[in-house]
Amino acid sequence: MKKLLFICSQNKLRSPTAEAVFSEYEGLETDSAGLDRHAKVPLSTEAIRWADMIFVMEKSHKSKLSKNFLPFLKDKKIICLDIP
Repeated sequence: MKKLLFICSQNKLRSPTAEAVFSEYEGLETDSAGLDRHAKVPLSTEAIRWADMIFVMEKSHKSKLSKNFLPFLKDKKIICLDIP
């Protein structure tokens, strides 16, 4: 089973929506988190370790993810969806 992690800023709209949509597909396990400290579900190293693939909504999210979690991103595929 592929594990997909969706990340946005606050984990209020974009990443939870993507999580819900992709959770309907067989063979996928999904989760979501936010990069901001006050996000509904703040991103954790555990979530990163859990994920096979990480989807960010904006290029700035990818930069912030790399800046704050670089040691945990080895061998992780990170895809930017360009959803502002």
